[in-house]
Amino acid sequence: MDIQDLADAINGKLIGNDDFFSIDGFTGKFTFLHDAHTGDIVIREWVDPVGVEMAFNQNIACLITPEPRDGAIETANRLNFPMIIIDDIDAASIFALRFSKPDKLENICDLVSAVEGKIVGNDEFFSIDGFTGRFTFLNDAHTGDIVIRHWINATGIEMAFNKNIACLITQNPKDGAIEEANRLNFPLIITDKIELANAFALSHTIQNYSPLSKNVVVTGTNGKSTTSHMIYHILNNAGFHTLTNTDSESEFNTLIDPMVSKLISDEVKENGHIDYLVIEVSEVQGWLGKLMENHAALMSQAIEPTVGVITNIAMDHIGLVNSIDDVYDEIKGVPEAIGKGITVLNYDDELVRSLDAKNPFFTSMSPLDKENAVYFDGDAIIYKDNPILTVDELPFSGNHFIQNILSAIGACISLKIDIDKIVEGVKTYKALNRRFAKLNDEPLIYDDFAHNPDGIKATISETLKLLPDNQKLHVACAIRGSRGVEINQLNVDALVESMDDNIELYLSSSNDVVNDLNFVEDEEREVFFNTLNENNIDYTHFINLKDCLAEVYKKADKKDIILLIGAQGMDPAESLLSDII
Repeated sequence: MDIQDLADAINGKLIGNDDFFSIDGFTGKFTFLHDAHTGDIVIREWVDPVGVEMAFNQNIACLITPEPRDGAIETANRLNFPMIIIDDIDAASIFALRFSKPDKLENICDLVSAVEGKIVGNDEFFSIDGFTGRFTFLNDAHTGDIVIRHWINATGIEMAFNKNIACLITQNPKDGAIEEANRLNFPLIITDKIELANAFALSHTIQNYSPLSKNVVVTGTNGKSTTSHMIYHILNNAGFHTLTNTDSESEFNTLIDPMVSKLISDEVKENGHIDYLVIEVSEVQGWLGKLMENHAALMSQAIEPTVGVITNIAMDHIGLVNSIDDVYDEIKGVPEAIGKGITVLNYDDELVRSLDAKNPFFTSMSPLDKENAVYFDGDAIIYKDNPILTVDELPFSGNHFIQNILSAIGACISLKIDIDKIVEGVKTYKALNRRFAKLNDEPLIYDDFAHNPDGIKATISETLKLLPDNQKLHVACAIRGSRGVEINQLNVDALVESMDDNIELYLSSSNDVVNDLNFVEDEEREVFFNTLNENNIDYTHFINLKDCLAEVYKKADKKDIILLIGAQGMDPAESLLSDII
């Protein structure tokens, strides 16, 4: 850690020397001025020139204060002594507490307690050198790592034993796993809540590998990935070392395994200090059909965000939750987990607006008379009464995407990023795969990940605005496979609500491209057929996605628009179209 990293981490201004004053740098100890020794850091509510001279004479690393009095700044400059001036002493104190936490998990019993588990086999870390600090997967593990797995069998225990890992945490030991752990005297921790293990892994990893980073959490039903990725792009484009768990295939935006912890530790080892972590958190999460209660709040608390974003509250994940009230209950703890950080809230969503946040920052698609707000007035994005981006400068034109842009801008403003850098980041942003991606010009083909009711309605509505007069919109929708009747009922209801005379509808079960985890069951297909028939809506169904795409492309006029929507069943569409067009 250098002194500028410290100043940035606590939103401070550095004066005097731009290096730690002690020749050996910072000892790692935060203390009081009268107790300080060479290389320590002192935090004081106020300091005067006498205090600065004392710090200079005691050869401390630097001094932090919100109130330099009576020429303290001039004294620091005269002595070339580093002083960091801050707005909020609480932020510095919290940072000092966080930085000073033990950097090594020494006792396996502390881990057992943290994950509310019980231990079988050995009651000490298996590696002779203890725990490396790295949480990972079994196939990637090395000596001293900790592995977290939802389930493990005897063969997995033997693999862990042979890899000499520190211990293994699981929720479901099966097929002789416990007996094998006892036989090999290998430490196996069993917990009823695997999410506690992953939250602990995330918190421990951030504290030990990225204690100086400012962290952003993004949650909500729709728009999480686009918002997260845009924040990442703005920060990265501004020159900051930024890491996000949102990627083009959405492979890493889950916190029910140790993937994000692994990403962070690997990134720091390979590329050094991280300035910002931007973490997408599912608003509702579960495993094997069982809800992981308060998942979003639990993970947000583990991340300790400087800024949190809540995009909207709508229905998805049917089965894990069964009403909008259930979704609200899963999200309402997030602002409390964010605490004194800033919570960016979508003012246009009534439920989001009702959340109790200590430091809210609002976004809206219409003028908003609030001090901490950014909004879209139809022609431009407005901040502090000034237009910062015209509609023609935005990378997206659809309202739901503009809302995501507002959330990203609100987060970056809350991080105190220069407006000019935010604007440049938005202008240069390239969308994630399948976020209203244009795949062809004649006819226009758009591909969108719309996979729940709000997403379906918003995407169709925005596409209809682009449709020329007297032309057709061809909507090809992949039925959600192995997700249950309830979510598919809501999705087909959203289709019914969105239909008009200009829309031709095609359905795909996508048997040719999905695996067993996404196979469309008979009852999921039937709920689509029955609802569309009851509402006298014509449609064509295809078993295979390739046949569906070929037919849609054949029937579309060059001036028509084709819209591809759906989750896993529509993911391979772009590659299939390359053989059709």
